[in-house]
Amino acid sequence: MQFTPVRLGDAGSPRMVLATVCIAQFMVPFMLTAVGVALPSLGRDLGASAVQLGLVEQLYALALAMSMLACGRLGDIVGQRRVLLPGLAVFTGITLLVGLAPSVELVMALRFGQGIGAAMMLSGSLALVAAAYPPELRGRVIGIVSAFTYAGLSIGPVLGGYTTDHFGWRSVFLMVVPPGLAATAMCLWRMRPQPGADSGAHMDWPGSLVYAVSVCMVMTGAARATSVPLGPVLMAAGLAGLVLFLKVEGRSKSPLLDVNLLLRNRFFSLSCLAAFGNYAAVFGVTFLFSLFLQYAKGLPPRQAGLILLIQPVMQVLTAPLSGRLSDRTDPGRVATAGMLFSAAGLLLAMATIAPGMPVWLLAAELVCIGIGFGIFVTANSVAIMSSVDKAHFGVASGMVGAMRTLGMACSMTTVSLIFALHLGEAAITPAVLPEFLSATRTGLAVAAVFSCLGVLVSVGRGRKRD
Repeated sequence: MQFTPVRLGDAGSPRMVLATVCIAQFMVPFMLTAVGVALPSLGRDLGASAVQLGLVEQLYALALAMSMLACGRLGDIVGQRRVLLPGLAVFTGITLLVGLAPSVELVMALRFGQGIGAAMMLSGSLALVAAAYPPELRGRVIGIVSAFTYAGLSIGPVLGGYTTDHFGWRSVFLMVVPPGLAATAMCLWRMRPQPGADSGAHMDWPGSLVYAVSVCMVMTGAARATSVPLGPVLMAAGLAGLVLFLKVEGRSKSPLLDVNLLLRNRFFSLSCLAAFGNYAAVFGVTFLFSLFLQYAKGLPPRQAGLILLIQPVMQVLTAPLSGRLSDRTDPGRVATAGMLFSAAGLLLAMATIAPGMPVWLLAAELVCIGIGFGIFVTANSVAIMSSVDKAHFGVASGMVGAMRTLGMACSMTTVSLIFALHLGEAAITPAVLPEFLSATRTGLAVAAVFSCLGVLVSVGRGRKRD
């Protein structure tokens, strides 16, 4: 792909900015999906319990969600490169330490730190790309960044499983160190620091704390949603905390999140809400289809995994195309079209899911969902970044990540609740196959509802402001 050279003055090479951001966008989701495959091996080696293994995954995602918005705002104030560089160093260094950790307790603590480093890398990544390229190329480069994100998600289970089988679970972490060092070197020597776009402002640390604690309670409660009353109480307290956060931010002179962006910029706020709805709709589908293929269709895990790769592969292929299209027309409309594709795929899956359905039909549904998701996410990210001025690029970039994480948490919480209501504590066996199929249909129906609501929100945002 050819890009028109862009002069950044003191910022460095636009292509180097793009390359560094793409490596970061690949590593963060890779460390989520690849580690999931390596957990059984890690558990056997370190004598970890099931709860501890769950925390190895949860703490990473939790730290990422808690700190994403604050890191984005900090980048607006001090400069995005000044947040990205230490983030790369922290993430790479901690990843190396995890690969050498002698105990599961240390792995859990390091995974939380790794999540903070990941947030520092990702929070301003779209802001850096948006600032490095002119608006007429913004969709293309965001599409490339999105493709690397999906590549990390899709390659993670395959490469993680292979390296774990042949070299042990530690190799999953150690293999990420070389690209992390390369990205750190590129950022250090080829990306020069710039002042923040909102350098005269002060960082709202109290607001950052309220937001982090609230998100922590929401996600912790979501992970324990079936544990009554602890889970629901934590979720309710977290949601109340987020309401308090918005009220406090509305009165702050230098807010972490400018509430006016949500109240007065309709396009921005509804684009963020559409992102939440889309992730809430689609993220849990892979989990549902994975169980269905193995328990209802009787496929081995490797074959089921290859079928499930269809969705992220379609996302990798369509993300750059969506970016190009978003440069030529209103990105909001492109995003709406993408969500319509996803909704159609989910509705079709809900109507056809059954033990006797042919695998090719499920594959076709994954193609439809993957195309829609790839089109939506890239176009919607372009819409969000294009709807704010440069002083709020970091916050907008952070909001993209925050909506993604919260939407995924909502999706998995919904799936967990549905399975708890249909199956209780029973294991999935042939004896409970009817209940399992009923739960799967309900899960797909709820996902379709989320997607359809997302379509309405996407349509309601109107056209992008000039």
